Amino acid sequence: MNKDQKNEVIELLKGKFSQYNNFYITNTESLTVAQVSNLRKACFDKNVEMKVAKNTLIKKALESLDAEKYAGVFDALNGVTALMFSDSPKEPALIISSFRKANNKLEKPVLKAAFVADEIYVGDNQLKALTEIKTKNELIGEVIGLLQSPAKRVIAALLEKGKNEGGEVVAAEAPAAE
Repeated sequence: MNKDQKNEVIELLKGKFSQYNNFYITNTESLTVAQVSNLRKACFDKNVEMKVAKNTLIKKALESLDAEKYAGVFDALNGVTALMFSDSPKEPALIISSFRKANNKLEKPVLKAAFVADEIYVGDNQLKALTEIKTKNELIGEVIGLLQSPAKRVIAALLEKGKNEGGEVVAAEAPAAE
């Protein structure tokens, strides 16, 4: 690989790191070609981009963006490295977990590190925690559910009180326009 090709890869990686808030660094060493193809297909189906690059080029791309911000992932850049880019913070973790289960409890790909919403998770032992992260839409749904719950209880209590007093509960009608 000549210098121009290396610079091209670095620029491509910088674009990916800038485009996505979440990326996972994995080790796919010892996976067969068929297994890597299946992993890539699973990533494609879930809108996760998977890229394989040299560790030094990945490090140079991250350093040129913000060396301090990404410093925690530099130690994970060793061996065979595959990057997984996603808009979803937990989708790559779910792909890795389901891939392992589908392949007879295979221990690969190994999670080396993950950068999720400006937080760094290092080590394969963080995979379970990453699968349980809530997405932005899940959090919004929970907040809306919590906000609606008290209003529903108040309305239910008022309706029940109206029934207990023997009165009929009727919807307020708008006065007729003349």
